[in-house]
Amino acid sequence: MKKVEVIIRKTKFDEVKDALRDAGIEFFSFWDVRGVGQAREGRVYRGIVYDTSSIERTKLSIIVRDKNVDKTVNAILDSARTGEIGDGKIFIIPIEESYRIRTGEKGDESLYIKGKED
Repeated sequence: MKKVEVIIRKTKFDEVKDALRDAGIEFFSFWDVRGVGQAREGRVYRGIVYDTSSIERTKLSIIVRDKNVDKTVNAILDSARTGEIGDGKIFIIPIEESYRIRTGEKGDESLYIKGKED
């Protein structure tokens, strides 16, 4: 099992969510986050300068079986990419074990609904 941790533009969230659903990813968690990137510029709006070094992003946390990592990553890459600086990052982290609290199932079985094993 792997944890796919993703930081994307907030404007791309709906596209990424739809792409993940199309790839068969049924559940993930997400948060609105702020980060500091390479871009260092001020934006002027109505005569007021705003610091844009702190960037609003969305962070997704997705736990998938090993066989689903590539299709998950490809769905994110295809849907989140704009080609501009600040498109985000994807991190793959090994997961030692998982449990479904309700049934006590563990491992891969805890990650999917029976009869829907893809």
